[in-house]
Amino acid sequence: MNLIQIKTFLWVVKLGGFRKAAEIHHTSQPAISSRISALESSLGVELIDRSQSGIQLTKKGHDLLEYAEQLISLMNTIEEKVGNSSEYEAVLRIGVSETIVHSWLPRFLSRLRDCYPKVDVELSVDVSTNLRDALISNSLDLAFLMGPISEYSINNLELPSFPLSWYSTKEIADYLATNDAKTAFKRFPVITYARNTRPYLEIKSELTRQYGPNTRIFPSNSLSACLQMVQDGVGIGALPKLLASRLEKDGTIVELEVSWSPSALEFTASYVSNSSNWLVKSAAELAQKIATNQSE
Repeated sequence: MNLIQIKTFLWVVKLGGFRKAAEIHHTSQPAISSRISALESSLGVELIDRSQSGIQLTKKGHDLLEYAEQLISLMNTIEEKVGNSSEYEAVLRIGVSETIVHSWLPRFLSRLRDCYPKVDVELSVDVSTNLRDALISNSLDLAFLMGPISEYSINNLELPSFPLSWYSTKEIADYLATNDAKTAFKRFPVITYARNTRPYLEIKSELTRQYGPNTRIFPSNSLSACLQMVQDGVGIGALPKLLASRLEKDGTIVELEVSWSPSALEFTASYVSNSSNWLVKSAAELAQKIATNQSE
């Protein structure tokens, strides 16, 4: 029995399969299976019931799981408290909403590299609903997303919010100035976040309530595409003020005077609460610090 075998056992259980554990460790499924078999041979017991589909632990497997989590937690504590963080080697899988990519993410990654120069980052940019699912399935270690995630297994650290406002080209703004909002919102489509996201659902509901059911919405899972479409005069955008203000300074777009605006985007740094990797919690706290300092 060795530490690699114990860690492999934990990954197989947490990810629910040999194949997923192999992908995380960049190795083959037979190699993972061989480690588990070697662990069972050294202990003289069966840990996984192979007659059942999926990963079904035997009674001894459940017993080992409890001790294995304690052992890995202790090892991580030693690495965190005693070891030299600049020498710590790991791969950190981070999922990020695109709104964060365009704001404080570069500063966070730079600071993370300074603190942990030997930690490699695997970055996934996606919509918050997909990031949530990936985090819960253990495909990610940490996610910066529209949260919080209401799952008992997830820790959420609050991040600064992003107020939203309406933007368009000057030509569309001039039209709005000489016509009422209902006419403008029926003539020009609203460009905003992807379907099934919190801002999209709120905007669709409020537009229908105020201006009727015929208001058109062009949703996109790419914030860059939204910004570009607004610049090109495609329609009226519901965009984060922090990002749109940069284009506003260039005179590319202008902020509109509308009687209502969507709610601010609330973000969290979320990670699995029982994660045995101290680096994940440390990275989440660093992100919270970087994001908060930028918003002040």
